[in-house]
Amino acid sequence: MFLSGETSEGGENSVAVALGLLGDEWNLLIIRLAFLGARRYKDWHDQLGIANSVLSSRLNGLIDAGIFVRVPYQKRPLRYEYRLTECGKDLWQVLLTIWDWESQWVSDRPVPLPPMVHLECGNEASPILKCGKCMKPASVKDVRGAFGPSGSFERSVPRATTRRRSVTPDNGGIGLYSETIAMIGNRWSATALALVFFGASRFTDFLQLMTAPPLIVADRLKTFCDIGVLQRTTPAKGSSRREYRLSPKGNALFPLVITLIYWGDQWFRSPEGPALIFTHMECKSDLIPTLYCSVCDHELTRKQVGVGGFVL
Repeated sequence: MFLSGETSEGGENSVAVALGLLGDEWNLLIIRLAFLGARRYKDWHDQLGIANSVLSSRLNGLIDAGIFVRVPYQKRPLRYEYRLTECGKDLWQVLLTIWDWESQWVSDRPVPLPPMVHLECGNEASPILKCGKCMKPASVKDVRGAFGPSGSFERSVPRATTRRRSVTPDNGGIGLYSETIAMIGNRWSATALALVFFGASRFTDFLQLMTAPPLIVADRLKTFCDIGVLQRTTPAKGSSRREYRLSPKGNALFPLVITLIYWGDQWFRSPEGPALIFTHMECKSDLIPTLYCSVCDHELTRKQVGVGGFVL
């Protein structure tokens, strides 16, 4: 297995690296457009309306992370294209789970999402998460997670800072989806979402594990509740203490979370070993998250999935 990024013993683990890279709205937008055919600096600049300094910074960071490689396409003057590496292309499952969640749970988009077509069977379909070993469903209730050799809450929080900025999807549908941006387009949001699936439920849990200022923690939890991903509950009658539990809409995010964490572990594993170990309770094996076609029930592959006229 080729490891794209470098992680040091005792430092950030693969979860932190994955959340740090994808917990940045510009990175998400840039990667998504790359799957839709963007190759040159001008492609991103014109379609995103992004400042030159920000675009240059993000492209350089994605090159350093091994997600893009810069390839010259013109000698005089020297100009480059930015192409996805195998590490970058391997994000197709993450992007497909984002598309599926938004198409199923977000109804107020200004522009409808294009359908996903499984080219093998020729049908419009949705991706279904299953265990790659026994080929049985792998929903949140079917999987158990535990920290691996490099796993801990402290090592799973990204150290890099990202600025929070409000994004409104453009009328052409190019922008990454607003609710997804609200949840994972910032490192604190991405971390908070992951912690929900790790079992955090009380405000003090998030405050302690995120190591973020209380106002940021409160803002992220409020946003998740406003979107409908979390529900506030009172664990005991007459208690003033509130807990935050995943709603059905929140549970539906499990394929996104599991494919993102799995991608990080495949490409940025720490020297000590995996950060998280997921067990599929049906077959008692380590989970290999695999997407299947909802129509023909065949395993999906990147080159057999088309969205909006583009083959991933």
